[in-house]
Amino acid sequence: MSSVSIPPPKCLLKSLVVPYRHMFGPGPSNVPLRILEAGANPVIGHMHPEIFKIMSDIQSGIQYMFQTENNMTLAVSGTGHSAMECAIFNAVEPGESVLTAVNGIWGERAAEMAERIGARVNTIVTPPGGFFTNEEIEQALSKHRPVLFFLAHGESSTGVLHPLEGIGQLCHKYNCLFLVDSVASCGGTPLYMDQLEIDILYTGSQKVLNAPPGTAPISFSERACQKILNRRTKPVSFFLDLSWLANYWGCDGKLSRVYHHTGPVTAFYSLRESLAVLVEEGLQNSWERHQEVAEYFHAGLESMGLKLFVKPKKARLPTVTTIIAPHGYDWKEITAYIMKTHNLEISGGLGPSVGLVLRVGLMGCNSSKANVDMVLAALKDALKHCHKSKV
Repeated sequence: MSSVSIPPPKCLLKSLVVPYRHMFGPGPSNVPLRILEAGANPVIGHMHPEIFKIMSDIQSGIQYMFQTENNMTLAVSGTGHSAMECAIFNAVEPGESVLTAVNGIWGERAAEMAERIGARVNTIVTPPGGFFTNEEIEQALSKHRPVLFFLAHGESSTGVLHPLEGIGQLCHKYNCLFLVDSVASCGGTPLYMDQLEIDILYTGSQKVLNAPPGTAPISFSERACQKILNRRTKPVSFFLDLSWLANYWGCDGKLSRVYHHTGPVTAFYSLRESLAVLVEEGLQNSWERHQEVAEYFHAGLESMGLKLFVKPKKARLPTVTTIIAPHGYDWKEITAYIMKTHNLEISGGLGPSVGLVLRVGLMGCNSSKANVDMVLAALKDALKHCHKSKV
């Protein structure tokens, strides 16, 4: 056999160095030491009984966070996109009709995922910063008769908190499942899965929960499970097939669990700890804290002469604030200056909001008035030192 022809990379002979940053963009958030330390526990087998107990704890935490009694509650091994695909790939078969509400990037993503598996996709669209009335939603449901309706509760690309009241009932009136993305909202604003008749709800670990990216809580109603378990065809993804995931997570009532994939056990440790933090604070206390901090932040921005992108106060997402990009400034210069000078991440727009806004995320442990003051000071400094066009 010939000798090794590719030499050892010199970069890997150096120690890993990762800087600390204030993660005040739309995610991921800073991870508290307590959660980091939980993830550093010893690796044990993903089919060991101790892991199954941790997974059971996670399920209970998700049920609390979602306010649901759904048995089919678990965490997908992946980020929020994996949960979005898990929902769509399992609930929809080729040729079926899907309706997505597009008021930012996440409705666009959901539509593309559904198109890729051969669904007939229709959209209702409103400009960035807007939201839909129940009348508009019912009109689209009546016209397109979808099997699934997608809506982002917290549209992090535009900063919109979409009202959910009555939509679940409308979906069921037209024999349609209601799928809600709560990646940017869950834990930071009131959300009641069962009361709102949401059929599939998912979130991510890296936002309000302050865990590292890599796990995505998701829950399915009995109505959703009935449709999924009575599919005519297998889901396009083996990895995201709910029948396999249900067995791994002990949701299918079977006595034994069969190997499906190697669960990310250290990510499970972190997720369990993050849910424990939420339980200790109390869900309602977390909701109230995020709202209070958001209002404090909004008042501070307006006192600086900056304008909020979302006009109706009730439609402002308390976890991710969108600020109209200051006139005459290059938003990229502002975010770069703040990163370099203050070691603080804020972001520009995403998808349809690119060039329109600056986005600031204050989620979980990052949601505090002290952090608001830090962001406001950084913005004032940037506006003082960054180039402003006279045009």
